[in-house]
Amino acid sequence: MNNRNPIYPVILPVPKNSRKQLAREKVQALRHRAREALEISAQKSGVVLGELKKNKNGAPLPFNGIYWSLTHKSKYVAAVICPEQIGIDIEEIRPCPEPLFDKIADSREWSLIDDNKFKSFFRYWTSKEATLKAVGTGLAELSKCHIESVIDDSHLITQHRGVRFHIEHHFFKGHIASIVKNSFQIIWTLLDESGSAGLSKL
Repeated sequence: MNNRNPIYPVILPVPKNSRKQLAREKVQALRHRAREALEISAQKSGVVLGELKKNKNGAPLPFNGIYWSLTHKSKYVAAVICPEQIGIDIEEIRPCPEPLFDKIADSREWSLIDDNKFKSFFRYWTSKEATLKAVGTGLAELSKCHIESVIDDSHLITQHRGVRFHIEHHFFKGHIASIVKNSFQIIWTLLDESGSAGLSKL
């Protein structure tokens, strides 16, 4: 893999029976489903998955020089592999408490965007989450991650400790998925609920 090739983030719906499980079983089911998405991303990239390990902070460690990222929510999971540090995040676009807006971005950042406020909130939230996953810090450094510019409805630039990241969004079925794009071509893929058929480019 090199940065002239595409990368393949894969989104899978969570089966309805998994959504009804108790908390511990549900978390395990979501993790398993996200690993299924990662396996598909690897197959599409011609990569054999190695052992998936995390560091002491819970950040994924590369295998054979290949980086990976997972995200899981109640209705969908997503995953991707990449030859460079990578982050992906997914959220359902929904109303959220007003105080969260000040926590996720400052007034300068909010002045960059003029769109549905909840859509904008989750654009910013997932962009920062994807960035912080890529750098391996997680939300501990949320205050060090900023929206530098909004390019269009599907792209923006974040900045973390002086390093810029190009973020791409994909909107689907009331959700948003955001990924660190940088110089890669992003090919989004959605599988149907069976997980074995209906592969299609979003």
